[in-house]
Amino acid sequence: MAPLSILPRLSGLGLLRHARLPLSTKASSNVPETGFIEPVRQVFISQSTDVFSNLALEDWLYRHHDFEHKRLLLLWRNDPCVVIGRHQNPWTEADVPHLRSSYTDLARRNSGGGTVYHDLGNINCTFFTKRSQYERRRNLDLICSALRRTTALDVSVNEREDIVLDGAHKISGTAAKLGKDNAYHHCTVLVDVNEVALHESLDSKAAGVESKATHSVRVPVKNLRAADPALDVSMLQQALGYEFLRTSSDGVDGGAAAIAKQRGFTLVRPDDGWYPGLGKLREELAGHQWIFGKTPKFKVVRDFDLPADLALFVRQKPKQIRIELEVNKGLIGEVHVKVPMSLVEGEPGILNLSSVLHGLVFDHTLPERAGTALDGEIRSPAKREFLARCIQEMVANFA
Repeated sequence: MAPLSILPRLSGLGLLRHARLPLSTKASSNVPETGFIEPVRQVFISQSTDVFSNLALEDWLYRHHDFEHKRLLLLWRNDPCVVIGRHQNPWTEADVPHLRSSYTDLARRNSGGGTVYHDLGNINCTFFTKRSQYERRRNLDLICSALRRTTALDVSVNEREDIVLDGAHKISGTAAKLGKDNAYHHCTVLVDVNEVALHESLDSKAAGVESKATHSVRVPVKNLRAADPALDVSMLQQALGYEFLRTSSDGVDGGAAAIAKQRGFTLVRPDDGWYPGLGKLREELAGHQWIFGKTPKFKVVRDFDLPADLALFVRQKPKQIRIELEVNKGLIGEVHVKVPMSLVEGEPGILNLSSVLHGLVFDHTLPERAGTALDGEIRSPAKREFLARCIQEMVANFA
């Protein structure tokens, strides 16, 4: 976060004077009945590096602010975390076991788009407007302008609306949420992210997954600081804020005169004291039901060779068993088993795994809980241990 000393004090007002804003900012009564009134601009900088608090702040502003005559840019950074889109599958987008072991948060945001890795070397920018004045490309051009004004880097917006460096490496991803009245567009800017942690976190080991969830498009990424070692997060954060304050709604640079007319920079703290009800939003965003339970329905399908002692009396080939686990809202739904009939003689529970596993939470504890459920259903220890091992292999690498 930029130190207080570099943040401007504009229009004769103290830096923190605007900290506790009213729930809405209404238009002035002397607004002309005709003609466009250029919205006032303000830059918020979050004092939190907790991804769930920052996502809650973003959602709170979207729900409660009136952007009829105001434009707001929220700048925020997070401790190491992976953030998936609203319609994505966390198990296929990220290495969930790695995130758990490395104490890296996993979050689901309210907007669509793909999966991103955040740490303190990444700046997140959220542009808030009224719905009718949402303009994603203009925001991306503004970021490029800030970079060109600060550095000599070759940055541009490609056909996918990603910001790229030297026309090849992605340095910013983008997503949006459009509501009835308000809208926001947010994007990342990679300044000095830990690239090893980024790749390890997003390297899902999921196998045999059939899903209609939104899949991320994997492209080469690069830190801006790798191309310009003089650039740092504080410098770019300040540059982005000033560029936002000086640029009109139609993209015209108004320079210092425009900056002087705006509300400047404000440090904000995302908590209930400043934003009533934000704590409840954070709790929902950090909950298992939101992060995993909102995953679109998917299947895990795997074939397993029968062990010699179980395949002994199976005549047909291949001597395999196929298991399909259907996961809906983060819970095991239907389970389908394709198995040689000789293996189920006297063991109807093998074909009735759906009732055995139905309703169990799909996570890293599933193999243990499935083993317990199988104990009371399948008498043969060999068959029971084999099925438990199959379920273990189906989920162990990515759940």
